[in-house]
Amino acid sequence: MINSMELKIPAVSENEPFARDTVAAFCVRLNPSLDELSDVKTAVSEAVTNCIVHAYPDQKGEIRIFCSAEGDTLHIRISDSGKGIEDVARAVEPFFTTLAEEERSGMGFTIMQTFMTSFRLESSPGTGTTVFMSKTFRSASTASAADYFNRSGQDGKSARGGSDAR
Repeated sequence: MINSMELKIPAVSENEPFARDTVAAFCVRLNPSLDELSDVKTAVSEAVTNCIVHAYPDQKGEIRIFCSAEGDTLHIRISDSGKGIEDVARAVEPFFTTLAEEERSGMGFTIMQTFMTSFRLESSPGTGTTVFMSKTFRSASTASAADYFNRSGQDGKSARGGSDAR
């Protein structure tokens, strides 16, 4: 069975951490390393921030996030119905930004491409943008994110701060 989840949020900056952490929580069952989990969180943060900043500059809008887990791979689709991108090939070039006056670095898509196993961008002016990303988690001998969240401290307290005594 393929596990999946869908999230719809208003495109406001306060929701970026929620979106990032929700996707991270969903993928923990795939046993990513802490570095891999950080990669996913960073890529999701960049994609959601792009929706907030670029898709809806003068209007309210919605961001849709769909994730599925298949084997050891996380698939993520993040989309908006905003203004879209006129030149997708140019938009994915490092340092390209349409908002230089706002001190944007133009590295968002480059970061997504670098941190994820696969990346694809689809966009049409006036209809919105969709980012498709996947991350395949290697079976690591190092501590995984699940190990971090599940381990108990030496004092009988869990990583969450509650007692493990039953």
